[in-house]
Amino acid sequence: MRINVTMPFDRSGTPDDFQTPEAVTAISQAAERAGFAGACVTDHPAPTGRWLDAGGHNAQDPFVMLSFIAAATKTLRLQTGILVLPYRNPFIVARSVATLDIFSKGRVSLGVGAGYLKGEYKALGANFDQRNEIMDEYIRALKAAWTQDEFTFEGTGYQALGNRVMPRPLQRPHPPILIGGNSKRAIRRAVELGDAWYPFFTGPAQLSATARTQAMNSELDIDEGIAYMRAHAEKTGLKMPEVHLSSLTSPGEQWTPASLIDKIGRFKDRGILSAALHVSGNNVKEWCENAERIGADVISKI
Repeated sequence: MRINVTMPFDRSGTPDDFQTPEAVTAISQAAERAGFAGACVTDHPAPTGRWLDAGGHNAQDPFVMLSFIAAATKTLRLQTGILVLPYRNPFIVARSVATLDIFSKGRVSLGVGAGYLKGEYKALGANFDQRNEIMDEYIRALKAAWTQDEFTFEGTGYQALGNRVMPRPLQRPHPPILIGGNSKRAIRRAVELGDAWYPFFTGPAQLSATARTQAMNSELDIDEGIAYMRAHAEKTGLKMPEVHLSSLTSPGEQWTPASLIDKIGRFKDRGILSAALHVSGNNVKEWCENAERIGADVISKI
């Protein structure tokens, strides 16, 4: 089971510590040295103040941040966790992902979700009510752009008539698409359009800020989701997707190396292939030291 890390560049309260090029380099290289498999960044281009004040978080542009991380590392996978796909024209996303995949030598994993913040949708001029239908359409558009030298695609308010996104991504047929979300709709989407299901736990603090997110609070919830996914795969005759957990720990959560190793083992036994951890640290030096400690005490032992 691969262990990823949630990158801390959304911490706007200490910009001199976490929001400099030097910080990105130090943190990314520390994560790679520690043995983390991937670096995860999230996506909120214009969140509402109400959501932020209720426990939400800021986010830097995911492709800019992943480009900095790519330049500082050699093996760390570059993962959006998640990109709210309906916010952007799919061919703009296709170009960004293809560029990043080529220049990182094939290290991109694209986690995508439909999102839930109505105020952010409104600010971006995106259609909140039709977000699930648009999400499915955009995934198909991405695949068309990535898998054909010249593609034709009819979308909602846009049309490609013999267009090209060249060069195509280095990974073939395309970088893995991880379908984020806890709902049954998201699980069906993972089977029908994705390479993996990418659920995330919603603790009490998160629920106050993400009222529209389907709750997932326990290992039993994961088991039920996997069972539903398996049944849908069998019903449709499609391949059972992989499962990657977006987060195994929450910010501020207390754990010991032994308890975390045990928790990782339980998810590994369920067939989950990767999960992300949060690393604490009030400044870059402390964050890097804690990351390397996790590498020595946890990652090296699993």
